[in-house]
Amino acid sequence: MGQKPSVPQPGTTIQVIGAGLPRTGTASFSKALEILLEGPTFHCGTQATLGPPIQIKTWIQALKHWAAGGDSDKKALLELLARQYDGYAATTDSPGGQLVPELMALYPDAKVICTVRDPVSWEKSMNQVMHYTFLWFLRGVLFPLPGMRHFIDYLTLLSVQWKRLYDEDVPTRQTYYRHIEWLKEVVPEHRLVFYDVRDGWEPLCKALGKEVPKDIPFPHINDGEAIEKIARLHIRRGLTRWAFIFAVGATGLAWVLYR
Repeated sequence: MGQKPSVPQPGTTIQVIGAGLPRTGTASFSKALEILLEGPTFHCGTQATLGPPIQIKTWIQALKHWAAGGDSDKKALLELLARQYDGYAATTDSPGGQLVPELMALYPDAKVICTVRDPVSWEKSMNQVMHYTFLWFLRGVLFPLPGMRHFIDYLTLLSVQWKRLYDEDVPTRQTYYRHIEWLKEVVPEHRLVFYDVRDGWEPLCKALGKEVPKDIPFPHINDGEAIEKIARLHIRRGLTRWAFIFAVGATGLAWVLYR
């Protein structure tokens, strides 16, 4: 997950569809794409949790249409995706990584790049994510926050999407393998690239036909630390907002009783 949300750049269109699962270096990948493509990257997790409230609300609508699957739903889904990605040069992270067929239809010239890592370490990393995203008190704490009050509904729909694609309730290394196989089924071979961020600039630049940036080190962002930081930020913001609400309520009650 990235450190801050990206701002759309008018006239920019999707050139890269990031098909890698979360916790496969998507934050570093996103930053690298911004440098190479000279445009903003839509890192789904970051945009949903730190972007304007309309973005998480749009994802909820899009995932509902995806789950419904009717002809009118498919059309509505494509319209929502086109609106969501307007002004961005690339998309990374979930749920975009599970909407590859739809995104290929919208952006037929875009390259599909799947970030990869060791499946065993990925499984352990995803278990850490689950700890922060499914805390029992999260819905109540986040309720006073515009946008984030919808976070649990968003996670629920993400779970529906993953369950349908990978037939698993909890992400495991088998989820990772099934995602790779699914991509090979839905993406033409000439459009699909597998990439490990530990390999740096060279293979990514080769895949995109770009020159290796001079004097610019490859960005390395720790996804786990970013997720933990954002989780703590929103929990702290929610608790602070609740404290303010209770303080205002107590002041109002005291004033009424005083009168």
